Amino acid sequence: RTRSIMVGSVPVGGDAPVSVQSMTTTKTANVEGTLQQIYALSAAGADIVRCTCNEQEAAEGLAQIVPRSPVPIVADIHFNHIFALKSIEAGVAKVRINPGNIGSRDRIKEVLTAAKGRGIPIRIGVNSGSLEEDILEKHGYPTPEALFESAMRHVGICDEHDFKDVIISVKSTDVKLMIEAYRLVAERTDIPLHLGVTEAGTTKIGTIKSAVGIGTLLAEGIGDTIRVSLTDDPVKEVEVGKEILRSLSLATRNVELIACPTCGRLEVDLFKIMAELEAKLEGVKKPVKIAVLGCVVNGPGEASEADIGIAAGKGVAILYRKVEVVKRVREDEIVPTILEEVEKFVPPPSGGA
Repeated sequence: RTRSIMVGSVPVGGDAPVSVQSMTTTKTANVEGTLQQIYALSAAGADIVRCTCNEQEAAEGLAQIVPRSPVPIVADIHFNHIFALKSIEAGVAKVRINPGNIGSRDRIKEVLTAAKGRGIPIRIGVNSGSLEEDILEKHGYPTPEALFESAMRHVGICDEHDFKDVIISVKSTDVKLMIEAYRLVAERTDIPLHLGVTEAGTTKIGTIKSAVGIGTLLAEGIGDTIRVSLTDDPVKEVEVGKEILRSLSLATRNVELIACPTCGRLEVDLFKIMAELEAKLEGVKKPVKIAVLGCVVNGPGEASEADIGIAAGKGVAILYRKVEVVKRVREDEIVPTILEEVEKFVPPPSGGA
C-alpha cells in the first residue's frame, strides 16, 4: 500500500491503476516538435510524459507545451534549481529532481516551497550509476541497500521541509539489483514507486529486461507508475509498458493476438496470416483475444478459449467464438472471417476480455 499522489489529473499510488510514462527525445525548446511527440505518446497510451529542462530555452518551451499537452508533463531536472523553479512556474505536473543535488539549503527550500505551493509532487530518481561518493565508499559498490540509502537521504531532506508529495525510483541497468532495491523501498515505506530498468538498451534487449524487472515487481504488487527505457522511438516504450500491464491483467487489453509457435505439424501459412492480421488490426481498441492455431493437435482446445479462435488443418479451419464452434472456413477466408468477427465483437460489461 502506498500513499496517493496526484500528477496533474493522474493519480499515482493508493488504489489507482498503474500508469505508463515515457520521455520525449526532442529538444524541449522545439515546441512544435515536442508537442507532436507528446501527442503520439498520448495516442499510444501514455498517461504521463517527461521532458528535459536543461537550459533556459527548454524552460521557456515548457511554458508553451504544458497548456497544449493532452497529458500531464513532468520536468526532468538535474542539479540546477533555477530550471526547477522555472518549470514549476510553467505549470508542470511534477518535477524529477534530487533535492540533495541542487546546492544550499536555501535553494532546496526555495524549490520545495514553490512545488508545495503549486501542489506539484517531486520524483526522487536514484540510479546505481550515479550514487553519492560517500554511499559508494560505505557499501563498496552499488547494492540494494546503497540505492535505498540514497533515496532515503533525499526523502529526509523533503521531510525536513514538511514536503510529503514524493515518488521514488531506484533504477539500475542490473535487473536483479533493481528488483531487490525496489523491494526494500516497498517494504520500508509507503511512498509511491516509479518502476524502471535504466538504460535498458535496444528494443529487443530492453523489452526483455524491462518485462522481467518491471513485471516481477508488479506481479508482487509493487509499483505505481512505470517507464520502459528503450533506445528507440519512445512510442515503443509505451507499447511495451502497456503490454507488460496487460500481461498481468493490470490494464484493459486492446486486440490480443495469440498464435502457436509453429512446428512440423503446421498446415497453413501462419506467418502470412498473422502478419496480415497484425497490420489490419493495428489501432483497433476492442479488448478482444484472438487465437490462431495452425494444427489439429492443440489447436481446437486453445482456439476455443479465445474470444475468436481459429484451429486450422490442411487448407481448412474451424472458427470458434469462445467455446462455440461457429463454422468451417477455407485458409484464404481466415483473415477476412476474423476481421468480420472482430467487427461484431461486443466486450463483456466489465470491459475486460
